[in-house]
Amino acid sequence: MSFSEPTVAFIGCGNMGGAILHGVLDAAFTNESKSEHTRPVSKFIACTKTAASADRLRASIPAEQQPHVEVISSQAVPVEVMKSADIVMLGFKPFMAEDVLRAKGVEEALAGKLVISLLAGQTPQNLARIIHEGALDSTGDDVPDSSHSVVAPIIVKAIPNMGAQFRQSVTIIETPEHAIPTHMTQVVEWIFKQVGEIKYLPPSQMDLGSVLVGAALAAMTVPIEGILDGCVAEGLKRSDAMEMMLGGLRGLSAALESGIHPAVLRESISSPRGCTIQALLTLEKAGSRADYAEAIINGTQHLKKANK
Repeated sequence: MSFSEPTVAFIGCGNMGGAILHGVLDAAFTNESKSEHTRPVSKFIACTKTAASADRLRASIPAEQQPHVEVISSQAVPVEVMKSADIVMLGFKPFMAEDVLRAKGVEEALAGKLVISLLAGQTPQNLARIIHEGALDSTGDDVPDSSHSVVAPIIVKAIPNMGAQFRQSVTIIETPEHAIPTHMTQVVEWIFKQVGEIKYLPPSQMDLGSVLVGAALAAMTVPIEGILDGCVAEGLKRSDAMEMMLGGLRGLSAALESGIHPAVLRESISSPRGCTIQALLTLEKAGSRADYAEAIINGTQHLKKANK
């Protein structure tokens, strides 16, 4: 295998893995894409747990992109897929890390390879420990400093969000504890730049960053849905309300990106005796701002506990 045009294997290609795969394919593997010589990746293997999910994923890939993707399913840990790939992306649920990475043959299959972890709440160090301990278990050797010696994989943690499918993700990448080869860094950045923006964070901020780019976006759908409910109660069709809401959100995003502070923005559109200040006072009386702050704190603390 040559790292000049590597194969990327998704071990777990559900909602998030599928969003990244679709985003990268749409960005770089369509007839309108740039020359294939600008792509550092040549092929993808998408491994799902069930045949039904594999069929759904396969059917969602346009015909022009299908030659670049092999979709398979495996109830067992797909060690052979890991062996055949140059880069392995871990896209299964974080709680499954022990079951997947302790399987026999995983350490050898991942030896010296670039492993991109999408697992919130799992540090690269913890994943490396699980992989190595699994290998020791399979040999019956429980001595940590035994003669068992395999080149460790290079694990990079990256947390995107569901905007990846629409090439609008913000992906946070953990600053590596030790320097990694330049060609590996370039591939990681290329993959996630195809689906949006990237931002490096130190390990101490990755849990908070994971909540901010992922859970916080989900939390934002709660007030949006509440606003739509209010519109329907006042006589507006939900579809019409959503259309206007989306336009407003685009305007809000543009204003905030220009550097306007949220408080200044609220003040600028709050007229004396107006409807805006009445709406804002209702939210302040309900303590909504504190609830959202607590939601971010609780989500972050949950991930920190998972890392211990």
